[in-house]
Amino acid sequence: MFREVSRIKQKLTKEECIEILKAEPRGVLSVIGDDGYPYGMPLNHWYSEEDGRLYFHSGKKGHKIDALKRCDKVSFCVYDSGFRKEGEWALNIKCVIVFGRVKFIDDYERAMDAARNLSLKFTKDTEYIEEEIKKFGAATLCFELIPEHITGKIVNEA
Repeated sequence: MFREVSRIKQKLTKEECIEILKAEPRGVLSVIGDDGYPYGMPLNHWYSEEDGRLYFHSGKKGHKIDALKRCDKVSFCVYDSGFRKEGEWALNIKCVIVFGRVKFIDDYERAMDAARNLSLKFTKDTEYIEEEIKKFGAATLCFELIPEHITGKIVNEA
C-alpha cells in the first residue's frame, strides 16, 4: 500500500525516524484541501513515545480543520537542519514522512495534556504553560496523527 524508499542506502531506520520526530519542533502537515488541491502548512508537533502518535494544537476553524473533517488522511513531513560532508557544498537532510489518519481529541483533559507536552518542547516554564491553557484552552483544538506508515531517508540537495 505504501511505497518504500527507492534508494535503500539512503533509508533511515525506524529508530532514526523516531529520534527526528522527537527532536525537531515542527514539520509540514499536508491535507486534501479545497477542490482536491493539496494543502500543506507548517505546524508544531509532539511525538509521544508512549503511544507512537503525533499531537498538534490549532484553532477550531479554518481551511485545515475543514479539510481534516472531510478527509482524515494526511502526511506529515519533518526534517532536520542537515549536515555537509567535508569539501562538499550540498546539504544532506534527514527527512521523515508520516502517513496516517487524524482524530480530533474530544476529551478536554487529554487535549490539554497534549498541548502541555507540545509546549514543553519550547519552554520548561510550566507556570507560563498553565496560564496559557487557562486563558486559551477552551478555544484550542487538539488532534492526533495515528501513523499507518513512517518512512525516512537522507536527502542530498545536490
